[in-house]
Amino acid sequence: MVDALSSSPRLISNAWVPATWEVFLASCDRPEVENAQCYYDAGWMRIETMPTGSAHGQDNSILAAVITLYGTLRDLAYTALINTSFRQPGERECQPDLAYYIGTDAARPPKNNQPVDVTVWGAPTLAIEISSSTLSDDLGQKRLLYERLGVREYWVVNVEAATIIAFEIVSGGSRQIQVSTVLPDLSLAIVEEALRRSQTEDHGAVNRWLLHQFQALKR
Repeated sequence: MVDALSSSPRLISNAWVPATWEVFLASCDRPEVENAQCYYDAGWMRIETMPTGSAHGQDNSILAAVITLYGTLRDLAYTALINTSFRQPGERECQPDLAYYIGTDAARPPKNNQPVDVTVWGAPTLAIEISSSTLSDDLGQKRLLYERLGVREYWVVNVEAATIIAFEIVSGGSRQIQVSTVLPDLSLAIVEEALRRSQTEDHGAVNRWLLHQFQALKR
């Protein structure tokens, strides 16, 4: 297997390259990848540039607001994690833009500076990738990674089109859905409309619109 540390002049390649688990861990510890996102899946690693643009950041904020407002109004128990690494030692690692443990029986990983060990705490219930430049990979190899990791639901946000491609993951496979299964009765169409509104409205206005939509669902 190719040693990515010695053979690649640029660790942040935005591409999947073959590497051992040990090479992956050593790569992630190097100073030049401090602000990168690191992924590993069964012998392949991907180290990609951390998005810094306004489009990615604003959509990240809107998605977090959607789930915060919905979870609060629906009395859901949840724990939110932003840009957190989840690790299945020796096998795979991912760093979704947003991740949630949802439900009264869901884990609540401790606050520390270590990746969340999914063999101890389980995989997050919901993982979200916000795709400003990585759409094909988020729908392809990363989706397979999240299937194997054991998340229950996976969303890919297409920043350019203001759309969401969501998958329910059952028995290691995924199927596309239009209504969330882990956030009961939440239509992805409402989330997409919030993303579209954020292109012309401030986030306070979008949040007020979301509150109206979610309160109507409770009646």
